[in-house]
Amino acid sequence: MNYIPFSEYKKAWIFRHRDLPITPEDLEQIKPMTERRSEEVWAQNVCKEGTHHIHFTSKDWPAQKGIWTESGSWQGAWDSEDPALPEELAAFMQWDDNTVVYFCYEAEHVIQTTWGVFKRSWKNFLFMDDGPLLIGRKRKEVAQFFENGQFKLGKRP
Repeated sequence: MNYIPFSEYKKAWIFRHRDLPITPEDLEQIKPMTERRSEEVWAQNVCKEGTHHIHFTSKDWPAQKGIWTESGSWQGAWDSEDPALPEELAAFMQWDDNTVVYFCYEAEHVIQTTWGVFKRSWKNFLFMDDGPLLIGRKRKEVAQFFENGQFKLGKRP
């Protein structure tokens, strides 16, 4: 089993927040991964040793120079009534809506969904904003979000 049923997902509240409703159809496509599967996805796509962004070393691609090329603020867009992604993020990620994405909070906590669902519910994902990475499967573009309301954009190797 690769996914945790939503009824057992400890952080499901972020997707059930009354001020940021998600359609039942989109909710079905938000798939929290088991700890084991999360660790596999993290090791394959992010880092083999560090379990959180604060543990990255210069050997890990997220800590290497030249990866991150742009930055911006997500907080203003998050606080607004407009559900749209920040413009810089939307322009940078030129993915089809059905592209599989991983939202990687840490090694043991990864959520799989599609780019279309993420775009519609990104505010929910960012209730927890301590350095998560947004990665598209078989895509180079990556985003990282921080609790100070900033994000950075780059291309992974």
